Amino acid sequence: MLAGRNAVVTGGSRGIGRAIVERLCRDGAHVIFNYASDDDAAAEVVRKVRGDGGKVRAVRLDLADPDGPERLMSAAEEELDGLDILVNNAALCPAPAPLTDTDPAVFDQVLAVNTRAVFMTVRHAALRMRDGGRIVNISTANTVRTGPGISAYAASKGAVEQLTAVAAHELGARGITVNTVSPGATDTELLRANNQPQALEAVVGMTPLRRLGEPADVADVVAFLAGHDGRWITGQNIRATGGLA
Repeated sequence: MLAGRNAVVTGGSRGIGRAIVERLCRDGAHVIFNYASDDDAAAEVVRKVRGDGGKVRAVRLDLADPDGPERLMSAAEEELDGLDILVNNAALCPAPAPLTDTDPAVFDQVLAVNTRAVFMTVRHAALRMRDGGRIVNISTANTVRTGPGISAYAASKGAVEQLTAVAAHELGARGITVNTVSPGATDTELLRANNQPQALEAVVGMTPLRRLGEPADVADVVAFLAGHDGRWITGQNIRATGGLA
């Protein structure tokens, strides 16, 4: 359980991020999460969590802005009496396109959210997180199961995985664990927007557990790493893929 623990979750209004916020709150954590633009979705998360007796606050800001990560962490400092858990979930995943057709401006924006913001929030946590804290960075199975059209996304997440490994070494002496969770195909609005139904059916057919992942499947792995039971796991990349390597 996470009673008395304080958490920051990036990108917490929808999909996997929402499931993470709800699970951490259900386990007793006080959670601050950011969202970029969907006020209604964020308000719904807050309403549900508070209705269930949880403690949560939503902060509207765009992590693509250079000062976005610092503003989020400053807001958390004002709200919370310390930081114990950081989950970097926010990500941009543009529509698939060949590398030669990818606008450099899109590449820059993807790395701003998916990589730079993670670096900045982890840096903040390294300076201010209480000993014994937990950092979980969300990556993707696409860094292993690569394919055409995802150069910016895969590159941004590969960098996050390396940052995780280094931070685990640097923060381990303080009892702070740093891990990556890499989901496979997870049934979210983003997945369905970027993939044709037949492509998703093919993925299900190749997955040993014979279904798409659910956001809660990933959130449960994050909650394990964020809690006491995950204390001896650090520097790892947990592939939450239903068995699809």
